[in-house]
Amino acid sequence: MIGGGQGAFIGAVHRHAAALDGLYELVAGAFSSNPETSRASGQLLGLAPERVYGSFEELIHGEKQRPEAERVQVLSIVTPNHLHFAPAKLALENGFHVILDKPMTFSLAEAKELEQIAEASNCRFCLTHTYTGYPMVKEARQLVASGELGTIRKAYVEYPQGWLSTFEEGGSNKQAAWRTDPARSGVAGAMGDIGTHAFNLLEYVTGLQVSQLCADINTVVPGRQLDDDGAVLLRFSGGASGVLVATQVAAGEENNLRLRVYGEKGGLEWQQVDANTLQVKWLDRPTEIRRAGTGYVGSYARHNTRTPAGHPEGYLEAFANLYRNFALSLQADLAGTAAPPEALDYPSIAEGVRGMAFIKNVIASGRSEQKWTEFTV
Repeated sequence: MIGGGQGAFIGAVHRHAAALDGLYELVAGAFSSNPETSRASGQLLGLAPERVYGSFEELIHGEKQRPEAERVQVLSIVTPNHLHFAPAKLALENGFHVILDKPMTFSLAEAKELEQIAEASNCRFCLTHTYTGYPMVKEARQLVASGELGTIRKAYVEYPQGWLSTFEEGGSNKQAAWRTDPARSGVAGAMGDIGTHAFNLLEYVTGLQVSQLCADINTVVPGRQLDDDGAVLLRFSGGASGVLVATQVAAGEENNLRLRVYGEKGGLEWQQVDANTLQVKWLDRPTEIRRAGTGYVGSYARHNTRTPAGHPEGYLEAFANLYRNFALSLQADLAGTAAPPEALDYPSIAEGVRGMAFIKNVIASGRSEQKWTEFTV
């Protein structure tokens, strides 16, 4: 692991997710840019002192020198946005598979360069867009792909949070400090932090790609340097249209992510507050309530569910599904066999490039006097 040391929220989430199915063992890390913090974090995690490194360069070069049977196989990178590109690049260039937190890089230019490096490396790459790991999000995607809803016409996604309703970055809140800092977060605040999740979820479930957008981007809290609120009108390849809302100043909201997709024959609705449920709506019959863990769901939902119906699985399990599928794909590679399609269903570097393109395009549109802006990658 690179990053994720003492006091880091997302590092612990990644470690729990990786450990859930017993397919990974944490054996080495550079947990902080401060060598002393890295060493202390490694000690707390029970790692051998010689495999706790003072920098990501030391980790990658040190592990590369170890016998192949002993060195790490996968590097999980959980640093802030501006520290994603360099360790991911060096890892891929040295033959290590990469799991990277989102958004993929600091800029679209870095994302495109990393994509080229990954393609040349023959290594696998996973981007942790967590919400695509939920079983009933998998069910929604498979339902749309089956054609049962008909041609998709309309899609809505909203992601309201309230944790930045006041000027949190002015105090001791480290998460607020770096996520609202242009030098560390990039050109976008809320649209980069949670808007990319909403965008990825929309394209993942519908199977469509955004071709045009029109954005209204706001900075609501006085003194804040980046956007904390916005809404985007979307046009998709194939003729569908949609709306994306992402805000971090919706006071009282937690992580109320919600998706609705409508085709010519029916629609669906999913929200994170009841993640085990998918509503399927029809023109000519009552709404269906599909539940995770039941025998009637599709193969992708079954593959990504661990418990029987009525036993809730949540955020950590969705996160773990990405780690598990990545591990299964690597095991198939090592065995020289083909992994089942369900195991290959995790966000890749292509989704990372589109996420960075979304950030660039949505901020450009928000600053533009033009109503519609072409979506370019």
